[in-house]
Amino acid sequence: MENNDWAVENLQTIRTLMERSTLYRRALAPIMLLAGIVGLIAAAIGVHFRLNTVEGFTLLWLITAIIVVGGAFLIARKQAVKDSEPFWSPPTKRVAQALVPPFTAGLLVGVLFSLGSKVRLVDFIVLLPFLWSFFYGCALHAAGFFMPRGVRCFGWVFIISAGIGLFYVMLVRPHFDVNGHWLMGIFFGGLHLAYGGYLYLTEKKTP
Repeated sequence: MENNDWAVENLQTIRTLMERSTLYRRALAPIMLLAGIVGLIAAAIGVHFRLNTVEGFTLLWLITAIIVVGGAFLIARKQAVKDSEPFWSPPTKRVAQALVPPFTAGLLVGVLFSLGSKVRLVDFIVLLPFLWSFFYGCALHAAGFFMPRGVRCFGWVFIISAGIGLFYVMLVRPHFDVNGHWLMGIFFGGLHLAYGGYLYLTEKKTP
């Protein structure tokens, strides 16, 4: 009986998620654009104020992540209220559970880097954006099982891009001299803006 209840609950969750896929997609566009804009602003702040120490770099981008997550929460909640949908529903809990592990791993890496180390600072600042992109891509891919298929593809964009970047800086050009803020701006600013624009352009307008 317990297995039957579990199966029924999961089928109901899948059905609800499929029915709300349009609503989720509608909320994704402003969330992605918000993440892109905030990412580019953070990159500009880091370059302008030369926050090139490990502590300064990681603190700036951890604060940026908190701002984006908070803004995404408010946008999603506003969309749920607008469509008379419960915000913290069972499907939402499933999505949150899928996101927590990779997000936690990325947070821990960021906190450890912010504490400083005896390893060369330049190496840390160049490698950290790729590591964060790995974790973020994994989180998006996990969430994509509960959302439109495009989210999983977007997650793979982060994972593949980070893999190519790491291969380049670690094997092809180990002493690659690049500003880490520009890397974060490209990954978390440019990619989000591009995906947000794509969602807006391809969204089916309801009469």
